Parts: sequence; C-alpha cells; structure tokens
Amino acid sequence: MKAPALPSIDFREVLRDFQNLNPQDPGAWPVVPRVTVLLSVFLIVLLAGWWFVWADQLDSLHAKQEAELALKDQFVAKKKQAVNLDLYVQQLNEIDRSFGALLKQLPNKSEVESLLVEVNQAGMGRGLQFDLFKPGAEQVKDFYAELPINVRLTGTYHDFGAFAGDIGKLSRIVTLNNIAIVANPQSKDGSLVLDAVTKTFRYLDAEELAAKKKAAEEAKKGGRR
Repeated sequence: MKAPALPSIDFREVLRDFQNLNPQDPGAWPVVPRVTVLLSVFLIVLLAGWWFVWADQLDSLHAKQEAELALKDQFVAKKKQAVNLDLYVQQLNEIDRSFGALLKQLPNKSEVESLLVEVNQAGMGRGLQFDLFKPGAEQVKDFYAELPINVRLTGTYHDFGAFAGDIGKLSRIVTLNNIAIVANPQSKDGSLVLDAVTKTFRYLDAEELAAKKKAAEEAKKGGRR
C-alpha cells in the first residue's frame, strides 16, 4: 500500500497571491497571505511585549527570587541561633565567671603595696639580696594598669629558680620579664646577679574607668575639630 502523496506547493501561485493583494479588502485575501500576515502580527506583538513589558518583569522576578533565597538563608541562620540560644547564654555566663575569676587575681589600688611586699618577701625568703627594687610609672590599659618594677637580685641560680616559682604561686598575677643573669663581679663565692622587670597588674576602679572614658571622648571630639 502506497503512502498518500503530499500535496505539491506551487510557489509561483503563492507569489502571485501576495502580488495581487488588495490592501483595502483583507477579507478577500487568499489563505496563505492571511495566515502569513496573522503570524507576522503575532510575532511582532510577542516581541514588543517581551521588549517593553516582560523583560523588566522577568528581571524583577529574578531579583525577587534572589531576595527570597537570601531571606531563606537568614531564616535558617536565625533559626540555628534561636535553637542554640540556651547554649550561647550558658557559654556567656561561663565566660563572665572566668573573667571574674581572672579579674580577682588583679589587686586594686589599695592592695598593690601589700603585693609589692609579698614580692620582696618571696626574694628574701629564698636568701636573695635585693640590690634594686624600683617601681616604675604605671601604664594604663583598657581596664587595668600595669606596674613595672625594676629589680636586681644577688644569689645562686637555684635560688633564682625557686624565687620565680614562688612568684608564680602568688595569689595575684606577677610576671618576670627581660631577665638577664650574669656573674657577680664583686663576689668570690660564685654568686650571680639577676636583672629583671617584674610586672604586676591592678584593675581600674569605677572612678578611673569613668575618667578614662571621658578623656577618650574629649580626645575624639578634639580630633573631629
């Protein structure tokens, strides 16, 4: 059985149909020109709609979709924070307790003098001789003040080590810095001389913190001028 033959198209006749069109009477046009014109008008309307209306709307839709994704990410992040809020509060309380414990290791202004006495006694208790014990000028930091003390001690290397251990066991924070140990030129018993900077710290009281804050604000205002 043979397949039905496709109808042949006479392109010359189609061309004559377009050439003989009467623009005053579109209803009388042949089928091919009418269909061609309708498709052309449809495509023109479609392109015009895309260019003047839909393109901006699609850009706006794309921007809103990106904003939606960003909001979803923010929601997930905030949800995680909300779920872990109790844990964060617990960690914050632990940090506050740790900070409070460290702060208690810093003496206040009235306790610095007794701390210096403790440092002196720690050296004398190990049989060390203080040739120099000279507190320097305080250096004020964020919430504490640093007090350097230049010391020079005479004794044995073992006694210096024991003294450093005793300093580390004090209830307040004291550090030994810039340590230099040399032979004692004035001694024949093999003693040594230790030069160091002993630093102790104290926390600033409320009045000092307020004065520091006020000075910083005035300096900031002066800089703006």
